[in-house]
Amino acid sequence: MVTAEEKEAAKMIIALAGNPNSGKTTLFNSLTGSRQHVGNWPGVTVEKKEGQMIYQGETLKIIDLPGTYSLGAYSEDELVARNFLLEEKPDVVIDVVDATNLERNLYLTVQLLEMGANVVIALNMIDEAEGKKIKIDIEKLSNILGIPVIPTIATRNKGIDELIEKAVKTGNSKQKNQFKIDYGEDMEEQLQKLIKLIAEIPELEKYPQRWLALALMEGDERVEEILPKGVKTEKLLTQRNESVKQLENKIGEDAETIIIERRYGFAGGIAKETVTRRHDVEDRLSMSDKIDNIVTNRYLGIPIFLIVMWAVFQFTFTIGDPLIGYIELFFEWLGALMGEVITNETLNSLIVDGIIGGLGSVIVFIPPIFLLFFAISLLEDSGYMARAAYIMDRFMHTLGLHGKSFIPMLIGFGCNVPAIMATRTLDNKKDRLITILINPLMSCSARLPVYVLFAGALFGANQGLVIFSLYLLGIVLAIVMGVIFKKTLFKGETSYLIMELPPYRMPTVKSTLIHMWERGSSFVKKAGTIIFAAVILIWVLANLPVGVEYASEESLIGKLGNLIAPIFAPAGFGNWQAASALVFGLLAKEVIVGTLAVVYGAGEAELGSIISSYWTPLSAYAFMVMTLIYVPCVATIGAIKRETNSWGWTGFAVGYTLVLGWVMAVLVFQVGSLLGLG
Repeated sequence: MVTAEEKEAAKMIIALAGNPNSGKTTLFNSLTGSRQHVGNWPGVTVEKKEGQMIYQGETLKIIDLPGTYSLGAYSEDELVARNFLLEEKPDVVIDVVDATNLERNLYLTVQLLEMGANVVIALNMIDEAEGKKIKIDIEKLSNILGIPVIPTIATRNKGIDELIEKAVKTGNSKQKNQFKIDYGEDMEEQLQKLIKLIAEIPELEKYPQRWLALALMEGDERVEEILPKGVKTEKLLTQRNESVKQLENKIGEDAETIIIERRYGFAGGIAKETVTRRHDVEDRLSMSDKIDNIVTNRYLGIPIFLIVMWAVFQFTFTIGDPLIGYIELFFEWLGALMGEVITNETLNSLIVDGIIGGLGSVIVFIPPIFLLFFAISLLEDSGYMARAAYIMDRFMHTLGLHGKSFIPMLIGFGCNVPAIMATRTLDNKKDRLITILINPLMSCSARLPVYVLFAGALFGANQGLVIFSLYLLGIVLAIVMGVIFKKTLFKGETSYLIMELPPYRMPTVKSTLIHMWERGSSFVKKAGTIIFAAVILIWVLANLPVGVEYASEESLIGKLGNLIAPIFAPAGFGNWQAASALVFGLLAKEVIVGTLAVVYGAGEAELGSIISSYWTPLSAYAFMVMTLIYVPCVATIGAIKRETNSWGWTGFAVGYTLVLGWVMAVLVFQVGSLLGLG
């Protein structure tokens, strides 16, 4: 919600709307740059992006609405976008339209105009349209719709200045949007009856009457929820029911179908009037089509996806390793300096062993984490990640799983919390629950420091391959558990994934870096809050009871670890240090590394050599498997509770991942030992 103070501070509120893959996020990044922040919409877990830009000395507030094909109420994204437009009433809406697919994009434009919004169209990717021999009569399009239409190329900042100029002018204009579609004599007659009754209800004054009448005719349950209780509302709903029945008897079609078909017909008519395509003598495949013939091939698609992901990890660690070394040297120098400066023994231990040793051992992994997000952002912005979901849809459907589940699974590579939130795009409740339950098995960036520490210490040049195998194991286990849940707990039909594959595009450096920072900065913030607090707590436990040797078996953390350690003996890491690290890893998986640094009394530069002295490659791999699978962090547990609204399913997710993690770690160690790998 935009507060009264924010409205006062900003000269104008501008909302960005548009279909997925229309370039809306690129435009948002171009307008706001670094002056943006990400949160959640009030009351829901859908991501909210907002930022600011300065125009002629005035502050403009830019709200990036969720990408959506329509403004119905079938998904949380649609509902969030619609509610913001209705309740907050931004001064102007910039509708980002894909110039290469005008007809489909105009459906959303029609709905925006019917809601009474002041709309300016950003006709984006006009260069791609021209490359496909598509010519759009922009002046005619503007005249038909009665709104400004500005051609833009968001990736190159073309047309942005004119777009903002028109948006500000439209926002300041006192003219009301007069847009109206003729739904036919019979429908219009019924709409007028409803509009007349709506006008009699004072509580509905803030909503566009015609839009409200259309939504009621469509049977929109969310709209019915906003109607006040009383005789007038009952009269309105009775009339709506009679109107729907009359239409069905007279025309033979339900009211919702009539409205949708008229909107699509209107959008299609505009496209025919304003778009001309030049066909060559021989139709040629676009470059995207040619690439897709290989990348999405039935037999080559999955192997190519695996090769791409392997390449991502090789890139991450080939470049990240030297950078880790430089940061380790810095913290080694800082620890030595503080050790000399601070004479008080207790304070010296807190600063050097606790904060610098514990927190520093986590911070050194910033380079590979940021590099991983950089690589994933490149794949997303290029259009390849959409192909990955499409490729996996075919495979997952053969197993009875929803292909759309793979999209939250891919998001899980970054963080399981937004990945679990992303399950709201699944309409079927059973599919949502399955996806939520298997998502913690996807290897998030928080586990990466653990992998890098052990793989770097014990697997040398093969560390990229080892870490890739863990990510792959997470995907395989998630799919296997999904199949088991589908066949036992959630029997029923699975719907197909319907999605558009965007054309391949050259990612821009600015957009990629912004996406990298958005995701990577959460790791930095976590290091300064949760991880900092955790290493202080671990240091305290390593020093208690008073007088005990620091981080010894007699300390509280040593006793806690020894209590749990026997459980992990069959997995090859039945030592108290490993056990205590796994316990504190429940707070955040990065804390595992911080805990090991504290309990081994090692600085970040020494930790790798200590690991290689106390661990074998086999026991280390089993430990990494346990880290991958066992109980998700507290933030993820909280997300599961919010999304399922059930402590039962939350407890089930915690329980099954704990058992599965232990079983898999034991299997890895025991089978590896039998094969002589220990």
